[in-house]
Amino acid sequence: MNKKDWIIAAHLRQNSRIPLTELSRKTGIPVSTLFDHIKTQDGALYTKHIALMNFTALGYSTKAHILLRAPKQAKDTVQRFLEAHWNVNTIYRINNKYDFLAECVFKHMKEFQEFLDALDQKYGVKDIQVHYIVDEIKREAFLTDPAVVQYLMDSAG
Repeated sequence: MNKKDWIIAAHLRQNSRIPLTELSRKTGIPVSTLFDHIKTQDGALYTKHIALMNFTALGYSTKAHILLRAPKQAKDTVQRFLEAHWNVNTIYRINNKYDFLAECVFKHMKEFQEFLDALDQKYGVKDIQVHYIVDEIKREAFLTDPAVVQYLMDSAG
């Protein structure tokens, strides 16, 4: 990627719905170049265009990150369970003591407890650590400031 690509990416990380005319004005890059860049990078650099949701506003106030270690013989089935469960927002395969980190969103604690019980009863997952999300402080901020990206590109030389 060249310097322009990084600057475009930073602006799109801030607001992926920015009109190309406004993005052109902010970056000094012609609209046609911006269009071509976005089209050629879609799927490679830009893997998904999504809206970040305020789950609490939708009535889903129970949010937690759970660390879990699945029994060796059940890792694949636990992964499929997590992938299929509609309350699981994000899943990571991790290392050290645990196998998975899952971000989960529920309306009520009772639903969350039923989810945890299913992991235990159906798949034998006993080693679970729950971290409730009390407040979101910063989210999806990496490489969103065009000035920082410009500085990084300039200092990389």
